[in-house]
Formats: sequence, C-alpha cells, structure tokens
Amino acid sequence: MATAPPPSRRAPRQLQAGRGPRPVTSHPGSVAMAAGALSGLVAVLETYRGRDRVVRALCYGCQLAGGALAGPQAPPSGLPGSLLAVSAQLSACRTALRLFDDFAMLGYSCGYGLGPKDEDVLVRGLSVLCNLANQLYYPCEHVAWAADAGIIRVGSQKWWTLSTALWASSLLLGILRSLRILFQLRRKLRQHQCSTSSPPSRREVKARVKAEVLSVLADLADLSNAIHWLPPGFLWAGHFPPWLVGLLGTISSLIGIYQASRGGNSEAV
Repeated sequence: MATAPPPSRRAPRQLQAGRGPRPVTSHPGSVAMAAGALSGLVAVLETYRGRDRVVRALCYGCQLAGGALAGPQAPPSGLPGSLLAVSAQLSACRTALRLFDDFAMLGYSCGYGLGPKDEDVLVRGLSVLCNLANQLYYPCEHVAWAADAGIIRVGSQKWWTLSTALWASSLLLGILRSLRILFQLRRKLRQHQCSTSSPPSRREVKARVKAEVLSVLADLADLSNAIHWLPPGFLWAGHFPPWLVGLLGTISSLIGIYQASRGGNSEAV
C-alpha cells in the first residue's frame, strides 16, 4: 500500500533553518531576475517545511506524469516506470522525515490548547479535534513504517489503514472548520457593506475568504486521495488510477506552495 502524504497545512510552522543568501539585485535585466529566483529557491530549500513542500510537489508531479504516460500499461516500464519509481522514493523519503514531526505537532497542539476564548466555539472545537487526529496520525504511521522496515514484528496494513483514516478525519474536520470560518467572514462582509468601514478592512476580509476557499479546495483534493487509499469497498477506495492521484496531489501541493508564498493559510485565521 502506498504511504499516505502528511496532513497538509496542519503541522505547526517550523522555524527557519537559517538565513538564506542575500538577494542579488545588482545585475541588470533577466540576470537579476534569475539570480533573485535562485536565491528564493535556495532560501525555501533551506527550511524543512519549504523543502517538504517542494518534494511533495515533485512526488505527485512525477506520479501524474508517469501515470499519464503509462496509460493502461501494467506494469509500466521505460520512462513512465522511472517516473513512478521516483515518486515512490520521494514518498518514502517524506515518510522517514515525518518520524521527527511528533514533537512539533505536540508543541503546536499544546500551544493552541482549547483555542482562544474570543474565537467561535465551533471553530475551536473543530480545531481541537483536528489537532487530536493529527497527533494520533504520526505514531500510527511510525508503527506502520517500522513494521514494513522489519524493525518490529506486527502487521503493517492495519496501521497504514488507521493512519490514513486519521488523515482523512483531519482533512474533513479542516474542511468543516474552513466552511464555518467562511460563513463568519461572509457575515462580516455584509456588515461592512452596511457600515462605513474602511476599504482596507474589506480587502483584508476578502483576502481571508480567498485563503479559506483555497484551503477547502486543497483539503478536498487530499481527502479524495485519502479515501482512495482506504481498504477497497469504502466509497471509491482503490479505484483511482495513478495519474488521477498525482493530479489531485499536485493541485493540493501547488495550492500549499502558493499559500506559503503569500504568507498565509487557514491556520493563521
């Protein structure tokens, strides 16, 4: 069974690994643009969370390309087989790196606690349940990984299933949370229309609405894949071709990269 990606945009923000190189602005024209882009890429890859986003996008991108090129061919060979092999290796790499995410998630969960008292009660409840699902996800995946690696002697299949179910639960709770926040933001927009609030305030609310809508789309894409990885017989479990899994994962990954580049996501709301 393919390893499931981590709960997207649910882990706490990580500290920067260090300062990136200073942006190059002294070169004219396209050279300066290329140098600036390279500096930005290096700065992203120097952080754990930024590198994970890039690897995730490459993982799903390779699966999308490999699955599309392979078509009905099974098992795929040549370039499609190589792309799918790269995707599998990148997925395994991310699974191993997540062995160290438990304490970061625990720190985030403890920091959030039961949520701010001035926050909506339903949003707080959904957030706490989401944090709980994420916290349980990691040890279940670790046990499955250790069983596959021969470190412990237990059946890995049930642990992969449990970790995937927890991931799906986290995504569903995140979607419900975002929908609740969107309902509140829509009410704020209506209040702004009936008041003399400043345009910057309305723009801020609209920006938060956009961020939540993107989060819902990304979570829906990941939730579709999570259900696909559950045991056959549950909804569409096991029915997605590799290219569709890659497409949904690529969409989710690109949304995550875009949100990170804009400096905002649903966790900040």
